Amino acid sequence: MSNSKSIVLVDDHVLLRNALSSLVADLGYSVVYECDNGKQLMDWIKESNSPDLVLMDINMPGMDGFETTLWLKNNHPSINVIALSMFDDETSIIRMVKNGARGYILKDIKPPELRSAIESVLKDGFYYSDMVSGRLLHSIGNQRECDEVSQVLSLNKRELDFLKLACSELTYKEISRKMNLSPRTIDGYRDDLFRRLGVKSRVGLVLFVVKCRIFNFN
Repeated sequence: MSNSKSIVLVDDHVLLRNALSSLVADLGYSVVYECDNGKQLMDWIKESNSPDLVLMDINMPGMDGFETTLWLKNNHPSINVIALSMFDDETSIIRMVKNGARGYILKDIKPPELRSAIESVLKDGFYYSDMVSGRLLHSIGNQRECDEVSQVLSLNKRELDFLKLACSELTYKEISRKMNLSPRTIDGYRDDLFRRLGVKSRVGLVLFVVKCRIFNFN
């Protein structure tokens, strides 16, 4: 039975986009529009179109996924975005999340994971894949518990500074220089936060910060 939720695909690789479109349709969703870049999507939305979700390629000519996702965040925040990537590029994913993406998937995704990603974003607002543990996933899905997790953390100034920089595009080595700390100390901050938050990657840290609104990335 067809799902009432509408989905748009933005990707300049036509063959991949066509394959993804067929897969999305097979899952029961309605693919209402396909385009090559953000400018085409922007023009389409300005004609009073508002899909429920956009599967957004990151690297596109003209208006890329970063710029397009930020435009949607600022102008149409009710439209959910899932980032599409050929590679598990941590820096790009972090930037997309900060610009408003609610999750990310790789282009070689299997149908069950695609279904999970779409359903999670439409229902819960975010898709985490294996980036966070079940404990953090539960707390992020509940704002009250999210607040409690933030309070329990009780980050000191150095830890808070590290968390802010970890949500930037700096490498850990660059963070250590900026904070005038040894790489080993930075690794210690990282590993401790991973353990305390139950995350498995730097992207998990950023997702926690965005969802729990610890910092404002605007």
